[in-house]
Amino acid sequence: MGSSTNLPPSPLSAAFLAEFHRRAGAAGVLTFEAFMALALYDPVLGYYRQSRDRVGYGHGTDFYTASTSGPVFGELVASAAASLLGDEKASDYTFVEIGAEPGGGILRESTHPFAASRTISLGAPISLSGPCIVFSNELFDAQPFRRFIGREGQWRETGVACRDGQLVEVELPGKIHEEFLPTHASERYRVDAPRAAGELMSTIASQPWHGLFIAFDYGKSWDELVSATPAGTARAYYRHTQSNDLLARPGEQDLTCHVCWDWLEASLKKHRFARPTLDSQEAFFIHHAGKTIANISTQEASRLSQRKLALMQLLHPAHLGQKFQVLHARRNSLKEDS
Repeated sequence: MGSSTNLPPSPLSAAFLAEFHRRAGAAGVLTFEAFMALALYDPVLGYYRQSRDRVGYGHGTDFYTASTSGPVFGELVASAAASLLGDEKASDYTFVEIGAEPGGGILRESTHPFAASRTISLGAPISLSGPCIVFSNELFDAQPFRRFIGREGQWRETGVACRDGQLVEVELPGKIHEEFLPTHASERYRVDAPRAAGELMSTIASQPWHGLFIAFDYGKSWDELVSATPAGTARAYYRHTQSNDLLARPGEQDLTCHVCWDWLEASLKKHRFARPTLDSQEAFFIHHAGKTIANISTQEASRLSQRKLALMQLLHPAHLGQKFQVLHARRNSLKEDS
């Protein structure tokens, strides 16, 4: 989150250029999804593999999330999860956070009612089993996506090429026959299709665990993505500045697009999760963590403390309350479902 502008691009490093050319091969072009996999997840060059702080307000960070609000976010999530479990004991479940920053985790500074908690770093292998509460915060929007543009009623996929030492977006040859795309393509309409996010959801949902799935992110329905966002939803974040220049500083800036909630919900249903529900962040916390909100408000009633400010930031519609949504669903014991 931050201001919106386009900053001057940084010169491409020799290491990035060499790896780009190695992956691009003789064609000299990567699909946009493959470029993102390089720019974000390459073991050496990838943005999410860099040993530095990315999230927060400190020097050199690029964006902030709900977790930047401090322990209050973890307290609210833990309270909501326990509430959603109903009559079941929270102490029977392991809280698993996928996509946590190295050394991070929303429960690291909070007491919680769960049997244990563990974190899985962004891009690390995912292994889940038994009773779990699987949580993520801005995990799915951090996945590579495919880009398409409308030309003369047809869809063309875009990729990235290197021209005179600079990265440029190019249209790939050949017609596109993807069932998920609309039949007709409006001229120059852009679709940023988060297919990898759907694949990640399948990876998570297909594993032998049961319990709660809770994902905080920002997204839209598929109908909105193909009819209400003509410029696409992709953007870059660098030093708390939002930019449309997705190629400016590969490996140094975050790249993201809105997730498609329809695809994530469909995957949950396919893997026998009951009634996936999408709420605004504000509504989710008010409905499922109301007691904790009331306790914090009462404790901090006489002062404008950091905890009270954090609560306001997480709930207020003008801050994070309406900018983020929460997808949650539950799957009973796999033995019960069999």
